[in-house]
Amino acid sequence: MGEAGEIHLQIEGTRSEEADNHNGTSPATAAPASPSMSERLRWWAVVIVNIVFVLGGQSVATLLGRIYYDQGGNSLWMATLVQSCGTPLAVPLLLYLRRKSKPSARTRPPVLKMAAIYAGLGVLLAGDNLMYSYALLYLPLSTYSLICATQLSFNAVFSYFINKEKFTALIFNSVVLLTFSAALVGVSHGSDSTNSTVPVGKFPLGFVLTLSASAVFSLILSLNQLTFDKVLKSDTFYDVMEMQFWSNTAAAAVSVAGLFISGEWSTLGGEMAAYKAGKVAYGMTLAWTAVSWQLTTMGMMGLVAAVSSLFTNVISTVGMPLSPVVAVIFLGDSMDGVKVLAMLIGLWGFFSYIYQHYLDDAKVKKIRAEGLSVSSADDDEKQSVKVSTE
Repeated sequence: MGEAGEIHLQIEGTRSEEADNHNGTSPATAAPASPSMSERLRWWAVVIVNIVFVLGGQSVATLLGRIYYDQGGNSLWMATLVQSCGTPLAVPLLLYLRRKSKPSARTRPPVLKMAAIYAGLGVLLAGDNLMYSYALLYLPLSTYSLICATQLSFNAVFSYFINKEKFTALIFNSVVLLTFSAALVGVSHGSDSTNSTVPVGKFPLGFVLTLSASAVFSLILSLNQLTFDKVLKSDTFYDVMEMQFWSNTAAAAVSVAGLFISGEWSTLGGEMAAYKAGKVAYGMTLAWTAVSWQLTTMGMMGLVAAVSSLFTNVISTVGMPLSPVVAVIFLGDSMDGVKVLAMLIGLWGFFSYIYQHYLDDAKVKKIRAEGLSVSSADDDEKQSVKVSTE
């Protein structure tokens, strides 16, 4: 997993040199050196591991979050805190990577500048986690998961304006379909019946909070990618882990402050005693939720650095159609025809995006087969084939 950023950086370095020659003293006449088969396989292995972290961690964490509420948990700030307090688990790996990392000639950004960026991302993340906590309390898990699929639509827009990623017809189709999928869930909530302890009459607020949280989450991913590209100018795995650690530490600090300021800390003892499954189950639920979110965050940050924020959100969205099925099996949520239709439309939107990347990959292969320099393509094309060239 630690090699993803290094491989990506090597390839980006090759492209940067070509761009310098193309714009500078000597024209680029030869095609850039393609990564070896072993490098490509290693890069894909790293990406697959991160994908497993995202899909597995996200599914388990979301399910445990709903179980926490159903079994008698009611502290919104505690539910928010467990989404970012797993950062100590990353300390051994961070120390190992720091010891193994090779000295770099590049100048590191000023400490105060990076501290401000991490603090800002942490505050955004804490607010986003709080909105997700409210949304999960107010909605059945199946409905919540389907609405969360709109985060891909938001991320496509943010990636276009912030990260300058190409916005093609297929991606636009994906955005429309995922938005329509969420709208179907929104207008059909009257048919929801569930065995979970969802507050009556809170659906509209839960719907709005889920949409808002999805938008902020997408913004955070795009800002992470912008930080890697424009501030750190590096995406080694150490940089990925460092950003993940400090931004989540800041989010955890905000959540702890919220827990004490709100007074919810004084109710935790009674909440644990009244937990239906018992005190041990209460502690285990929170602990495994924190671990699951930590794995999810590590996977997401790895994908943002190795590929892009939009690709990361696509992978995150893949797990959304699976969550309603899990909710039906384990939580007794209803699965009516409208939800099934919304799930199928969401999958259609997802595969539209994947097909766009297939076309991008074919374009890059054609360019290389003709012996052309990737740097001779325009900026939009280069951005759209970022995943494939790696």
